[in-house]
Amino acid sequence: MHRLLILPITTIFLFINTFTFPVMAADINHGAEIFSIHCAGCHINGGNIIRRGKNLKKPALEKYGMNTIEAVTSIVTNGKNNMSAYQDRLTPEEIQAVASYVLQQAETGWR
Repeated sequence: MHRLLILPITTIFLFINTFTFPVMAADINHGAEIFSIHCAGCHINGGNIIRRGKNLKKPALEKYGMNTIEAVTSIVTNGKNNMSAYQDRLTPEEIQAVASYVLQQAETGWR
């Protein structure tokens, strides 16, 4: 019985690895483009020219509970305080891509 499970599990794993990771890389690249157009004016290199402490660096994202894809997507979509909402300017896919980019950059220290 265990042998019967190996083939389907292996097939699923290969499918996920083959088709998910290139899409994720494309999302990150697309997110970088979107970020440079819509976000870098206030958040250059992950900083924040309006409120320095509320930057996009990992410690600040963790401190303010903005270290998940859902949290970043929500704030980009709806805005908050000085942060403008982008739901009328970006598609949900673009918002997801820029959120993925922000989290990936926070992990690498915006290098």
